[in-house]
Amino acid sequence: MLFKVAPILLLFAIVFNVNGVAQCTELGQTPQTAFPVCGSNVFEQDTVPQCYNGNITVQGCSGDGALYQDRNPYWYKFTCFKAGTLVFTISPNVPNDDYDWIIFDVTGRSLDVVFSTDPTVVSSVFVACNWSATSGSATSGRTGTSLSAPNLSECATITGPIDNTDPPPLSKAPTLKLGHQYLLMISHFSGDDQSGYALAFTGGTASITDTTPPRLVAAAPSCSGKKISVKLNKRMRCSSLAADGSDFAISPNVAKVISATAANCTGFDMDSVVLTLDNGLPDGNYQVVAKFGNDDNTLQDICFKMVPQGDSLPFSIASSKPVAFDSMVPVTCAPDTLMFVFQKKVKCSAIAPDGSDFAITGPHPVTIQKAFGNCDEDGLSNIIYVKLARPIYLAGTYKITLVTGNDGNTDVDECGLETPPNQSINFTVNDTVSAAFNAQLMLGCKQDSIVLLHNGNNGVNAWQWLFDDSTIYTTQAVTRRYKDYGTKTVTLSVSNGFCSDESTQSFVLDNQLTARFTAPVTLCPEDKAIFVDSSSGKIISWSWYFGNGSTSTDENPAAQLYPTSTRDRTYSVQLVVSNDIPCRDTTYKQVKILYNCYIAVPTAFTPNGDGLNDYLYPMNAYKAVNLEFRVYNRWGQQVFETKDWTRKWDGNINGNPQAPGVFAWYLSYTNSDNGQKYFLKGTTVLIR
Repeated sequence: MLFKVAPILLLFAIVFNVNGVAQCTELGQTPQTAFPVCGSNVFEQDTVPQCYNGNITVQGCSGDGALYQDRNPYWYKFTCFKAGTLVFTISPNVPNDDYDWIIFDVTGRSLDVVFSTDPTVVSSVFVACNWSATSGSATSGRTGTSLSAPNLSECATITGPIDNTDPPPLSKAPTLKLGHQYLLMISHFSGDDQSGYALAFTGGTASITDTTPPRLVAAAPSCSGKKISVKLNKRMRCSSLAADGSDFAISPNVAKVISATAANCTGFDMDSVVLTLDNGLPDGNYQVVAKFGNDDNTLQDICFKMVPQGDSLPFSIASSKPVAFDSMVPVTCAPDTLMFVFQKKVKCSAIAPDGSDFAITGPHPVTIQKAFGNCDEDGLSNIIYVKLARPIYLAGTYKITLVTGNDGNTDVDECGLETPPNQSINFTVNDTVSAAFNAQLMLGCKQDSIVLLHNGNNGVNAWQWLFDDSTIYTTQAVTRRYKDYGTKTVTLSVSNGFCSDESTQSFVLDNQLTARFTAPVTLCPEDKAIFVDSSSGKIISWSWYFGNGSTSTDENPAAQLYPTSTRDRTYSVQLVVSNDIPCRDTTYKQVKILYNCYIAVPTAFTPNGDGLNDYLYPMNAYKAVNLEFRVYNRWGQQVFETKDWTRKWDGNINGNPQAPGVFAWYLSYTNSDNGQKYFLKGTTVLIR
């Protein structure tokens, strides 16, 4: 689905920073107004207004002399609903524009953390980035992440020529954690123009799309019965709300919805709606019902999924009765805040700030720290939050009771009626869980295995093992086999349906064993053969077999002598290395022992192709360095020259056979054993 993001101009005064660049004020250009992301959408940003919020300290990059800024930015926010790798692409409308980006993990943090300069904070929120290109360079243009890219972080190009040696424009796809919240900042760094880009999330194993169906979850009428506050189960698009209220109806039809206002709207999404009716509802039982409005939709979530037509919520009007203490939002894992929803709004001034309007009993002591409401401009709230001194970690059924607080009352609704004390609600907390797991390394000679096991304590019934190659397993125990070596990382996410946890461990498979050694290819008679081990691995023993009847167990054995012969002979040398598992690896090399290393030039040669004396060259020049060999005809013309003694003259010049006759030769070289120089000359007869 294509998602056009049109700039929305806010009527704020333009503020300029010290560099004369406008402070960012448009929606989406600050972390606080970030676009909510649906992973199935393609975001088409037609223009990028020029502005600046501040400098960003980039993990692993900010010491390179480059200045990192959220220059001409757009920010995007998303939550991980399934752990895995995040692959996305940014495709500029102008192909050579330079777009940079960075991802932060802002789970449980203020959004201003992205501008922190504290090294510990910077390290804890950094996920991945790419600042590598300069406009018009070989690596500008399309950027993003790739499963095959080598690095999570690519730093800025700040000096030197722009060429194909620039850092790559794609960074390694990061692994997102289940339930974590992220910010993606995209900077149009070559921002001389305001051309835009397309942003697409495709190819990774993570899911950043909330598949929870959008629904209505609570309705609370005002005292007068002319306003209804409707709570949503997740944030939905403000733009999907019909201002005339036609997305909703009241049943029975004794009043009409004449307007609807988004509550807590960020400019993109909202969490509740306030409906205004044409007249007050009399006491009785009602329903608020979702329907297609004059804008041809019901309410829509970020991915454009709609609240089902006919989705309804019951509520009651009892203007002469105080609001009941009877509705609590289900608690989550290790709750530290309890949330209560009321059918009518209550006065925030009647909520005791110290939380003394409430008392909690249960199998374990619980202390209340404070209480507060989600207060509107009239000082009213249909929600009360009770903040605990510490989270409830221990399982059990607890009871919270409304009591008369230190302020002399329980709670007071908008009609001025006080709720009678001693009304109670029970709630159940399950045990927290730990994702800590046991691992056993089983190192082998052909493959390694890692046996992983979670204990399943505290009712854990869901496991997700995420390996660094993006493989996922969902069983309690996993055996993973490897035929390659190095550091392997696995992350386990567990849940008991109520609480979840995550744990990561890394393992080093360093038992690779490779036998290697250096050896001479050829040796002259009575030369010593020197063998040097270059094997790798945790080696504890070496076994050498030299082919001459000798053996050794030294890492680098003593030099070997081979017997002389009347012909060339080849010996096979074997090295076997072992580690402590024990595993073994074997390698071989062939050493040729020459029967003769005396340098001589034939007095005659017959280039007839019979394999005998077909070439003219300095024979056996194994120990000759800086060699030069030249051949001349009877008129003193050079017909052949070489500095490689194995390159031989075949009696031809430019492919033309030379006539039989006498040819002179000249040979110079240095003996590699003693450094002595030789200058020789003579004649050879070419016979055909």
